[in-house]
Amino acid sequence: MPKFRALELAIEQSTQQRDAQARKHAQAQKTLQFAQGQLQQLQSYSNDTDARWVGGHSVNLSVELIRHHYQFMDRLQHAATQQMGVVANLERQLATAHQALLQAEYRLAAFKQVLKGRRMEQQVVQQRREQRATDEFAAMRHFRDRADRNTQEHV
Repeated sequence: MPKFRALELAIEQSTQQRDAQARKHAQAQKTLQFAQGQLQQLQSYSNDTDARWVGGHSVNLSVELIRHHYQFMDRLQHAATQQMGVVANLERQLATAHQALLQAEYRLAAFKQVLKGRRMEQQVVQQRREQRATDEFAAMRHFRDRADRNTQEHV
């Protein structure tokens, strides 16, 4: 109906915006999961390396080898700390994307609700018109039947 075309266009545009926000949200989730996986790998590798070092090399190690191990573990821990920062940043981005998606969904739902309400209003108006026409037709028929009876009685 041309009467509701503006609302239908708004719903169409809101649907497209919601879908775009949903894609951004899904991408943010995927990116976060990947970053969390990398962090998990770094932490596992660090724990495994420490366990191997403590379990297998506890006797007669040179100072140079021990220093090298501690430097390596410091770098590994630094990388894990940086990755934690990346994960925290990605979590904030996901929360922002989630909020944007919710807002887009609310906007779309609001437009749909307005359209539904307007269609219901139009339906009520149409039903009233039909009822009015039916009532007028019934009244005219009643008066015509009455006039016919009066005419027949006078004849």
